[in-house]
Amino acid sequence: MIKLRNRNAGPAPAPPSEGHGPDGAERATFAAGCFWGVEAAFRQIHGVLQTAAGYTGGHVADPSYERVCRHRTGHAEAVEVWFDPAQVSYPELLEVFWQIHNPTTRNRQGFDFGSQYRSAIFYHDAGQREAAIASRDAAQQWRRRQIVTQITPASAFYRAEEYHQRYLEKHGHPACAATIR
Repeated sequence: MIKLRNRNAGPAPAPPSEGHGPDGAERATFAAGCFWGVEAAFRQIHGVLQTAAGYTGGHVADPSYERVCRHRTGHAEAVEVWFDPAQVSYPELLEVFWQIHNPTTRNRQGFDFGSQYRSAIFYHDAGQREAAIASRDAAQQWRRRQIVTQITPASAFYRAEEYHQRYLEKHGHPACAATIR
């Protein structure tokens, strides 16, 4: 069972800094539509230490939101998640990933259209790749439509502009409509 963070348990973790995550933490990277809701969903999980909205999977260095939205970079809106594996496992994060979006729609989540909204798991090692494939196969068993989620090696992750970080939290929204299931 995945434990959600107690909202009264003190401040949420700080956004990630440049470079590596917290000592002993592992990294996961997911794209599941608009990164605002995806980041908010992962921030609620006990054991998630840091999150960042950003861009990955494309061919342009240091992309901007405007360039990504014009489909000139190949990047997806994604969330980098640093987690404590003693508190939450990568397979548990994958469970959340499948629950917060529709992985059967290509380049679309809710009202958001375009390749930047694609469903993708960017794995950081062979163990994550194997877990992602097994998780996808298990998730497919309870879906009528074919899952179109890409499972691909992680590439450079570019942190989005500061106004995108913790966007829903800053604006008093509990979740993005597309991430409510």
